[in-house]
Amino acid sequence: MDTTRAEALHLTGERTVPGVPEENYWYRRHEAAYHALLPYCTGAVVLEAGCGEGYGAGLLSDHAAQVLALDYDSAAIGHVARSYPAVAALHGNLATLPLADARLDVVANLQVLEHLWDQCGFLAECRRVLRPGGRLLVTTPNRLTFTPDSDTPLNPYHTRELSPSELDEMLREAGFAVELLAGLHHGAGVRALDERYGGSIIDAQLDVVMGSLPGQAEWPEDLLADVAAIRAEDFDVHDRDLDASLDLVAVAVRP
Repeated sequence: MDTTRAEALHLTGERTVPGVPEENYWYRRHEAAYHALLPYCTGAVVLEAGCGEGYGAGLLSDHAAQVLALDYDSAAIGHVARSYPAVAALHGNLATLPLADARLDVVANLQVLEHLWDQCGFLAECRRVLRPGGRLLVTTPNRLTFTPDSDTPLNPYHTRELSPSELDEMLREAGFAVELLAGLHHGAGVRALDERYGGSIIDAQLDVVMGSLPGQAEWPEDLLADVAAIRAEDFDVHDRDLDASLDLVAVAVRP
């Protein structure tokens, strides 16, 4: 992994970055969703709305005709411009996308919707900037597994998390036709780690970091090695057993 990118854009807890062994589970989990959605971006003009560190926009740029990467964080956008020269980096607010009507083939919004205060307003903006037939690609944590038994997200950076039915309803009410609603699950590789660590590799990681200052957790050597070895291919994306999925993956079409 390239550690220079992680050093250039520090880990905040709000976004994941590549090149940090302790963060690799989350990075690869997010990367797996990008891989699943790549076919929708081939040859397209794509906006990644909420690009963060930019690794996803960089991945999409290998397949798309053009990728615009938008983020409200000026430091992130400066980093994207330096690290991913094939991507056009834009500084702006997702509440009012700085693009003309019907400008885009695809809007990609991965692991961002749960951070927004006005989710419906953002979806309306996505519909505005997409051409007829254009697609909105969304991933977001599944509330049923990410914050079970509570409507209040445990993650302090999240405003509202969604269940599969809630995401489906929100997209349809925003005027989209839902083409795909799937879920991301642990594949065989990560399921083996679940078994090794008492049923949950996620809980094993949380046990280490909870109560520690950022960057100061003391990781057991074996656990850190196992986490650092996870790959995007160790996750599966499919439309079975949605309620048990870790993240929701949706493709919605602007009529």
